[in-house]
Amino acid sequence: MDTVTAVRRRILELCDQRGISINKLATLSALPPSSIKNILYGKSRNPKLVTIKMICDGLEITLGEFFSTAEFDALEQELL
Repeated sequence: MDTVTAVRRRILELCDQRGISINKLATLSALPPSSIKNILYGKSRNPKLVTIKMICDGLEITLGEFFSTAEFDALEQELL
C-alpha cells in the first residue's frame, strides 16, 4: 500500500467511526469539500500536511493520532 492510499483509508475510517459525511468533515475542517474529495478519489496524489492537519483539527485529533496506525507503520519507502 502507498502513503496516499493509507491517508485515504484513514480519513474514511475516521468519518465512519464518527458517523459523518465527507461534506460534514469539510465543514468541521474549514476546507472546501473538493479538497477532501480530491484526496479520497485520487486526484490529489500528494496531499499537503497542512490539509491533513486541518482534517485532524476538524476531527479533534492530533497528527500523531491520525498517523498512529498499523497501516502507516507498515509503509515501505516510496521512490518517485
